[in-house]
Formats: sequence, structure tokens, C-alpha cells
Amino acid sequence: MDVRIGVKNSPKELEVVLADDTDGEAVREHIDSALSDGGTLWLTDRRGRQFGVPVDKVAYVEIGSTAHGRRVGFGG
Repeated sequence: MDVRIGVKNSPKELEVVLADDTDGEAVREHIDSALSDGGTLWLTDRRGRQFGVPVDKVAYVEIGSTAHGRRVGFGG
């Protein structure tokens, strides 16, 4: 599962790849809780690395699945 976080005043986004068996609804609830509580949003990727973003710097969060994979190149 992919989580992309847009950071205010930055043209880049942070992409965290979570374990494939991660529950998307639980991730959304965790993010909602962190954003409402303030402080820092912490996520741990599939390799065990931890990423923290101050919630006042979060512009948007996109939660997606890696099951379908990404298409690269031209065409349908």
C-alpha cells in the first residue's frame, strides 16, 4: 500500500510504501487521528524505516494500493 504526503511549500511529495497486507481503513484512521491531535504524523514503511511529518506542514494525503501496479510509458 502506498501513502503519498504532500508537504506545504514543497514541490515534492513524500511516498511511503507500507506492507501489502496493511489495512487501508486503519491507515486512514491513524492519519485522521494524527491530524486532529496535532504534533507529528508517523508512518513506518515495509522496511521498518519511520517517517515523520509535522501535521501543520501536511498539504494532502493520498492512500492507494500497490496491487494494480503502476503503468509506465505511453498507451493504455
